[in-house]
Amino acid sequence: MSEQIKDRALIKQYIQGNEACLEMLITKHKNKVFTTILLIVNDRYIAEDLFQETFIKVIKTFKSGKYNEEGKFLPWVVRIARNLAIDHFRKSKRMPTITSQDGEDIFRTIEISDSNREESYIRNQRDDTVRQIINMLPPEQKEVLVLRHYGDLSFKEIADLTGVSINTALGRMRYALINLRKIIDKHNIVLIN
Repeated sequence: MSEQIKDRALIKQYIQGNEACLEMLITKHKNKVFTTILLIVNDRYIAEDLFQETFIKVIKTFKSGKYNEEGKFLPWVVRIARNLAIDHFRKSKRMPTITSQDGEDIFRTIEISDSNREESYIRNQRDDTVRQIINMLPPEQKEVLVLRHYGDLSFKEIADLTGVSINTALGRMRYALINLRKIIDKHNIVLIN
């Protein structure tokens, strides 16, 4: 069964009243959606808030009966997350945003994986290193890389979303990968698998 069919089945069951299916969808896609947001805003607390806002929008869309992405759940959610992150920057230029850890948060209680502490530590260190490297890229290259690798968007979807041609999106990705290699080589960075 393909991932799109699995997502579609979970969404259908959630809409029919099975709340556990929403948690399964969130758990399944948490890493990609959260990382996409984090790479845009560069602040874990803001990213957590925007992640929650993203799924609140998803829930509202499901409940209103307006969801019709036909097997494109993850790219749809990533578009929502990206737009919320951009909106956050627009708002933050006008007024300061204060975030806190107060309150119970169901999204923070969801386990990302069943790995042990050592594996989790190594993965977190590697992910932090990758995020730091990606943050060294020019903004246009960073955006295409994040949307493609973390958001699973096609180059056509990226082009539409960013308002550039497909060739421009492909070029930005190509230069992003070249620049990533240069940064890794220049700083002698070793990424542990």
